[in-house]
Amino acid sequence: MTAAPPPLILLSNDDGIDSRGIAVLEEAVEGMGEIYVVAPENERSAASHALTLHKPLRIIERSPRHFAVSGTPTDCVNLALFTILPRRPALLLSGINHGANMADDVTYSGTVSAAFEGSILGVPSMAFSLVLPEAPGDPLAFDTARHFVRILAGRMLAEPPPASVPFSVNIPSRPVDRVEGIRMTRLGKRIFDTGNIIMKSDPRGRPYYWIGLSPTDYEPDPESDLHAVDHGYVSVTPLHLDLTHYPSLTRYRSWEGVGREPLRPASPPLTS
Repeated sequence: MTAAPPPLILLSNDDGIDSRGIAVLEEAVEGMGEIYVVAPENERSAASHALTLHKPLRIIERSPRHFAVSGTPTDCVNLALFTILPRRPALLLSGINHGANMADDVTYSGTVSAAFEGSILGVPSMAFSLVLPEAPGDPLAFDTARHFVRILAGRMLAEPPPASVPFSVNIPSRPVDRVEGIRMTRLGKRIFDTGNIIMKSDPRGRPYYWIGLSPTDYEPDPESDLHAVDHGYVSVTPLHLDLTHYPSLTRYRSWEGVGREPLRPASPPLTS
């Protein structure tokens, strides 16, 4: 009897194929399966769920099972599944992002969108983000990230969740012995009291604008990802793609009758 092949694990990200994060991600799952890396050739942070439709894409094989794509994280997942991989992956892991993807961030994140795309295409998926250190200038705690990626990837392989439920994981940037543990969370809500757009002038006096970082304050919710990471936990948030607000289906049902009344004939123009 022919032995079953090892599970195929697809890795992607939005920081680019040369980022430290995806190298650590690969180190974390070494020996757990046959690993393929398909990632953007350049950084595509905040690309959200963009799919390239207006220009051709190129694939460059950097080394065996390592491919750079001239597109977005969503492009990478599509090309991996339908062009590059020899068979269907058992698991898609995205990251490790250099910075958090919590609360509202998931709607902008290319890292999380790669996991969403894997979910759409029927692959159990998990996105990993490493929160920036509390003290500016401190290095990112990639050893801590490697430790928890291996734990959670092992759980995903041992007990595959439904592909329709991708996960977003946020890891505090602190030593492993200072992490309180893993906590299942829901998306929090940041507080936007002021704008975060910086306006300056170029050498010719013309204004330009730079969108800054997200606010640091958030609504109090002990079950949120923001609260968990703020208190030293790794947050694991199960997501889903159904954006329907179900209570509104009932609340606005009366709108269904609007527009079916017979049209009234136009009034004749007034004459003098």
